[in-house]
Amino acid sequence: MSRRVGVFGGSFDPVHDAHVALAEAALAELRLDEVRWIPAGQPWQKTREMSTAAHRVAMVQAAIAHEPRFVLDRIEVDRPGPSFTLDTVRALAAMHPGTQWFLLIGQDQYTGLHSWRDWQTLLGLVVLAVANRPGETREPHPDVQHFPHRMVPLPMLDISSTDIRRRAHEGADFSPLVPPAVARYIETHGLYRSPVRS
Repeated sequence: MSRRVGVFGGSFDPVHDAHVALAEAALAELRLDEVRWIPAGQPWQKTREMSTAAHRVAMVQAAIAHEPRFVLDRIEVDRPGPSFTLDTVRALAAMHPGTQWFLLIGQDQYTGLHSWRDWQTLLGLVVLAVANRPGETREPHPDVQHFPHRMVPLPMLDISSTDIRRRAHEGADFSPLVPPAVARYIETHGLYRSPVRS
């Protein structure tokens, strides 16, 4: 029987409780053998300046240490150039033949999926697991809706990295929104104290 593996990419700047809850829900609801957490190297659609890859990798490592089925994968931060999901999935599939891949994305990413490079090819390689944010009503582009693909809805907590960065910059308490080890890391390294960007 083939292994069932979730691919969970993102800038994780910072990783927060909603990310962890989503990955835990995916483990249970999709009966996954593991979730591979993949911090983005150079997200081609991000315009703001991000924390260094070293900081983002360290925060993910701290957030997932409690669950042995969570695996940190440096495939994108170690690969030069922009981070395209299709390249990542193809590389993972080549390294782990026979694996069934589940791509964990947010509703906002699903809405913009038609702008991803070679998204039709990507949808042929994965099962989409879409996390629905509370109050999110936007639908995906008609081209995506009509393209054959499999989708599994997952719940998503209403927490955003943007809000956490803003709170940290303003000196407000963000600790209830992130795992304790991540809160300690942010405080220790003084992350997000410079002018906040959305």
